[in-house]
Amino acid sequence: MKQSVDPSLAFSLIRDDLPFRLQRRVGLIPEQGLGIMRRVVFFTVLTWLPIVIWALLTDRILSGTVDDPLLRHFGVHVRFLLAVPLFIAGEGIAHQTSTMLIPYFLSSGVVPAAQKQNFADIIGDLTRLRDSSLPWLAIIALIVIWTALDTAAGGFEFEHEVNWAAIGDHLGFGGWWFIYVSRPVFVAFLAAWLWRLFLIFVLLKRIARLDLDIVPTHPDSAGGLGFLEHLPKAFSLFAFAVSAVLSSRLAHQVLYHGADVQSLKTLLTVFLIALVGICLAPLLMFFRPLVIARRRALLEYGILVGDHGRLVRRRWILGETEVDDSILQAPELGPVADTLSLYQAVRKMRLVPIGKTSLFVIAIPALIPIIALFSIQIPIKDVLMRIIATLL
Repeated sequence: MKQSVDPSLAFSLIRDDLPFRLQRRVGLIPEQGLGIMRRVVFFTVLTWLPIVIWALLTDRILSGTVDDPLLRHFGVHVRFLLAVPLFIAGEGIAHQTSTMLIPYFLSSGVVPAAQKQNFADIIGDLTRLRDSSLPWLAIIALIVIWTALDTAAGGFEFEHEVNWAAIGDHLGFGGWWFIYVSRPVFVAFLAAWLWRLFLIFVLLKRIARLDLDIVPTHPDSAGGLGFLEHLPKAFSLFAFAVSAVLSSRLAHQVLYHGADVQSLKTLLTVFLIALVGICLAPLLMFFRPLVIARRRALLEYGILVGDHGRLVRRRWILGETEVDDSILQAPELGPVADTLSLYQAVRKMRLVPIGKTSLFVIAIPALIPIIALFSIQIPIKDVLMRIIATLL
């Protein structure tokens, strides 16, 4: 029977964490909604506009007083004009996806009524962890320490990405703004998404430890957990943004410093595998309960199909009339073909709730910037054919 779901169990990865509360306090997030557009505008103006204005005023945006002007540094522009807005827009998708799918554990019956309180306790614990200030203070502290150490060590002298801001042996205003404001803001958004991945990892790990009512014959071929295939959608824009930043920085090297895209294949392959793996890792938490359920169901349904087959043989092959036909008459089993299909469904049950949907919503966004990078030196048709050949 379908369970009614308490609205308080609609866990959100976004609402009411420390950044959310601070942005609401200063008016960036309204009382209703997430204020995505106003935040996109605010953080784009904060991170990108001061750099560009300074570069324009000092003739450093186009080829002029410097050999490597700001316009050529695609990584700078992609970070603040694309990645940061995508990180913010992705919060809307993550909020909607998490609040829709997490309660489905209860309404679908995967978490039985007897486990409802345990499920509610898990949601309560994760809500408190999400709302805790300590993880965010640690993130801020690490960013501040990293920035201070990088500057103290003279990191900008060796960091090609701020060459456009160099004035003799020191950096101009645009370089300092990039190091102390723009880049830390980008890293904070990146860290926030990694923290959310950790939250969903912990949440699913604890849910997987409950006594779940897995249905091995479920048509989703995942024991009733097939709805989790849609959970990685919450991280689609994150995957695209991270891939775009890396690809744009490499594109600068290819276009202006003689790098060969072929030499980047190993790096980008490892990056793609790691990115997809990180985004799908939370779903691996259900490997153990699905393995146990499948192993048990193969024995149970094997016995059922065996009993059914023996009764059919005794009645229709051997011609015995005194046969207990309660199994043969059971409408939920049907003829022999139907009982065999039940067993086959159990055999085909996946051991993790990962399918084409969950793979594509991460892999395709991550591949798009990489394809654009390779198309600098290789016709895009050839790039696509090589990818298809690899997949097939």
